[in-house]
Amino acid sequence: MNAPQRYERFVLPEGTKKVSYERDTKIINAASFTVEREDHTVGNVLRMQLHRDPNVLFAGYKLPHPLQYKIIVRIHTTSQSSPMQAYNQAINDLDKELNHLKSAFEIAILGLLGTGESGIFWFSTPDKMLN
Repeated sequence: MNAPQRYERFVLPEGTKKVSYERDTKIINAASFTVEREDHTVGNVLRMQLHRDPNVLFAGYKLPHPLQYKIIVRIHTTSQSSPMQAYNQAINDLDKELNHLKSAFEIAILGLLGTGESGIFWFSTPDKMLN
């Protein structure tokens, strides 16, 4: 069969950059980021986070081909920001948001583990969570 191996979807080949950046030569403050070994999951979350930034005029992504495991994220910003700044800010904000989600999940799990037969949950603070 001509289908690529499944591991090729997520294993980055040696010598390949995870993210590459290319400025748009026709539009000021526009650029494309190619993110290797990612798909709609990361593309859509990143696009939505970029739309939260008031300095982002356009943010979109595409998968060039179903058998190419990369996304191309296109960003156009105002003169107050650059596409690189918007991309980095979106990544940092998503990192914080996902860490918060992880903490909330761990607290909920600890609450479930602490549930007695009465069905009452107890909640812990993040400093008392399991690592």
